[in-house]
Formats: sequence, C-alpha cells, structure tokens
Amino acid sequence: MIDHNVPYVRTLNEDDRRELGSVIQVLLHEKRFEGCAGLKITDEIRVTIAAQAAVLLLHRETDYYPTLKTILVYPSTYIAHAKRRQPDGTVMEGPQARRGESWHRGALVLSWSDVLHGAADPDDGHNVVFHEFAHQIDGESGAMEGAPALGASTRYRAWARVLSAEYDKLIEDLHRGHKSLIDSYGATSPAEFFAVVTELFFERPSAMKRRYPELYDELAGFYRQDPAGRSSSSGHAGV
Repeated sequence: MIDHNVPYVRTLNEDDRRELGSVIQVLLHEKRFEGCAGLKITDEIRVTIAAQAAVLLLHRETDYYPTLKTILVYPSTYIAHAKRRQPDGTVMEGPQARRGESWHRGALVLSWSDVLHGAADPDDGHNVVFHEFAHQIDGESGAMEGAPALGASTRYRAWARVLSAEYDKLIEDLHRGHKSLIDSYGATSPAEFFAVVTELFFERPSAMKRRYPELYDELAGFYRQDPAGRSSSSGHAGV
C-alpha cells in the first residue's frame, strides 16, 4: 500500500525504509485520525498520511510531532474562513477553499483527495502532507514563524540569513513578474515559506540544490537528509 500510494518511499534505501516503518507505527499509535464531512477513516488513509509525515522525521532526534493530537481528514477540498496576507501586504479575509491547514496546538486538517494527488507525483514539488507537517515542526519552537527549533544559536543566525534572503528574493521576483522555482505561496509569510521550501526540498531536490545551494544546505542540515544525492543515485530525477 505504501509503495503504491507514496512512491517517494521507493527512493529510500533499506535502512531508511526500516526506520520509516518504525516512525509510521509510532504515529499510528499516538495520533488520532477523524473523518469529516462523512469520510470514513480507513487503514489506507491513516497509513498514507503517516508515511509521508514520517519522511520529515527520518534521522532526526526529535519527538513525533509532540503537540499534534488529531488529524482531521475531509474527502476533498473544503471551505474554511481564512485571513491571508498577500505578498503586496494586502490582507484578504473570507471563505476559502483549502487543501489543508495546521493549527499550532492539537490538530491538523487535510483533504484526502489532495493527499493522494500530492503523493502520486513525487517530482512535482507539491505535497500537502509535507507542507502541513512542516508547519507542525515549525511550531515546536513555540510559534509558527519559519524558524523551527534549531539548537545552537549559531544555527539560528545562519538559518535567518539564508532563509530571509531567499524569502525577500521571492517577494521581489513576484513584484517584478519573474518566475521562481519556489511556489509563490511561499511569499505569504516566513512560516509559509518554510513549508513551501520543505515541499521543494523533498520533491525537487536536485533542481533546488542547483538553484538555491545555500537554502538546500540549510534544509539538508536541519532534516539530516540529502534527497538530491539519493535521487541521483537511485534514478529519481527530482527536476
């Protein structure tokens, strides 16, 4: 089931697959899954989500999303009231179609159809599970602001320098009408930038490493993974 629904897992070596399996079991045991809008939670839903969430925890000495208790799953895109700051500084508020959202304490929401769609193509740079669980990791520092718990103060300085520069560059590119490898949604806030570049890091690592080598290195150090190196040796293109 995992290999079929989450083809990204096929790129992992045997040691990583064993570790991933252990993390999946912990997540299935510790987190509660609830269906919304009539969706019945199945083992397929639980395992498909947990497998992708587990990828972000490989090799990291950390708790298993410690503040997250419940994962709410809708059948498809759902409507929620939202307030969003645009890259130009304007704020839009009102009902909005959502693929997922992550709350600082207690819960995370996903659209099942978008979970499947995001996992089906591991090279397109878009994965709603990676995105929303990156927010959970970000929030472990006390707030979702694009700076997860990094440990040493020197790491924060390097992190802030690199990610702030690329965040500002993304906003500038959008203002000038320039295309960017980083999705424009990342310009919404530093928190969204971290979630968006996490998607890119795992799904288009080789392209990211070529275009943004310092950003790639920061994420590789944080996640303790080198998906670009893995993709080049396994035939996983990532570009």
